[in-house]
Amino acid sequence: MKKLIHYINTQVLVKIMSLKTAAVLTRIIAGLLTSKAIAIFIGPNGMALVGNLRDFVTSAQTVATLGFYKGIVKQVNAFKDDLVRLSKTLSTVYYFGFFTTILVAFFCYFQADYINDLIFPTYNNYIYAIKVFAIALPFYALNMFSFSIMNGFSKYKILIIINIIGQILGLSITLLLIVQNKLDGALISVAISESLIFLITLVGIINRKSFIPLISVENVSFTYLKKLSSYTGMALFSTIILPLVILAIRSHVIDNIGYKEAGFWEAMLRISKYYLMLVSSLLGLYIIPRFSQIHDIKVFKKEVFGLYKTIVPIFALGLLIIYVLKSVIVRVVFTEEFAPVEDLFFWQLLGDFVKVLSMIISYQFLAKKMFWHYAITEAFLVVILYTTSIYFIKTCGVKGAVIGHFVSYLMYYGVILLIFGSSLFGVDSTNSK
Repeated sequence: MKKLIHYINTQVLVKIMSLKTAAVLTRIIAGLLTSKAIAIFIGPNGMALVGNLRDFVTSAQTVATLGFYKGIVKQVNAFKDDLVRLSKTLSTVYYFGFFTTILVAFFCYFQADYINDLIFPTYNNYIYAIKVFAIALPFYALNMFSFSIMNGFSKYKILIIINIIGQILGLSITLLLIVQNKLDGALISVAISESLIFLITLVGIINRKSFIPLISVENVSFTYLKKLSSYTGMALFSTIILPLVILAIRSHVIDNIGYKEAGFWEAMLRISKYYLMLVSSLLGLYIIPRFSQIHDIKVFKKEVFGLYKTIVPIFALGLLIIYVLKSVIVRVVFTEEFAPVEDLFFWQLLGDFVKVLSMIISYQFLAKKMFWHYAITEAFLVVILYTTSIYFIKTCGVKGAVIGHFVSYLMYYGVILLIFGSSLFGVDSTNSK
C-alpha cells in the first residue's frame, strides 16, 4: 500500500500535472461551456440531436483511423531509434490510414441521405452536416496520425500545447457557430471541431519534418499492419460500437418518448463524461503500466484491493457530493429547463460507481493483451446495455436509460469478477500449506 501511495505521489500525479491535467481540464471546461451554450440557445431538443451526430462522428472517426492511435504511439516509441522499422511503421500507418479514411469520407458524403435517416428522425434533414463531416474527416485522420507519432517520440510538451490551443480554437468556433446559427451551428461544430486541431498540429509536423522522408509506399508492410490490428480490435467496442449503441438508445427515446427527454438523458451523459474523464486519466496512467509489470497473482490481488482502498472511497465521496449538489450542477451547467435531469442522477452515479469498480480490474485485459477476453466481455456489455435500456425505458420512461446503465455495468462487473475470481479471491498457496 505504501508503495502505491508513494508511486501516486511521486510519479502519477506528477505525470498528470505535467502531461494530462491541463489538457483534460481544458477539455472539460470546453465541454461545460459548449453544454451551456447548447442549453441556452438550442434547448433539450437540440441537445439530443447534437448527441446523435456526435456519437456517429466518434464511431466514423475511429473506423477511418483504424483505431491505430495507441498502437502507433507504442510502435513509434519502440522503434524511434531504428530507422528501418520506424519507416515501415510510419509508411504502413499513413498509406493504410489514407485509404480507409478516403473510403469512409466518400461513404459519408455520397450516402449522407442514408446516414441522416439512421441517426436523425426521418422528418429532419441534416444531410449538410454529414457532408461537411465527410470533407473534414481526412484532416482529422491526418491530425490523429501526426499526433500519435509525436506522442511516440515523447514530445509531451508540444502535445499539451497543441491540445490546449486546439481545444480553445474548437471552443471559440463552436460557441460562435451556436450563437449565430443555433442548431445548425451546433451540428456543424460537431462535424469540424476535431479536424480544426490539424491547423495547430501542422506546426508540430513542420518541427518534426525529419520523419516525412521515412514514409514511402515501398516500406508498407502487412506484418506491421497485423501488429497494429490488435489495437483496432481493442478500439472496436470502446470507440465504435458503444457510441452507436448509445445513439440507438437515444433514438429509441426520441421515437417513443420525445426529443426533450432524450435531451435530458444526453445532459446526464455529459455530466457523467466530465468527471469520469478525470478518473480514467488517473487510472490509465497508473494501472496499465503497473499491471504490465506484474507476473504474480498475489501482487495483482494486492494492487487491485489497494486501489479499492485508496481510489474508490475518494471517488465514492465525489459522487456523493455531486448527488447532493445535483440541483446546483444542473442549473450551472445547463438551464432551469433541464431541471428534470435531476431525477436521472441516482442511477447514473450508481452505474458509474460500479463502472469504475469493474474498470480497475478490466484494465488487466489491456495490460496483458487479453484480446479475446476483452472482446467477449465488451460485446456482452454493449448487448446488455442496449437490451436492458430498451426494457427499462418501456417501463420507466427516460429514467429507464440510466437504470439500464446501472444494471448492465452490474452484470458486467459480475462477469469480470468471475473471470478474475481465482486471482482475487483464491486462497494464497503460501497460506494453504
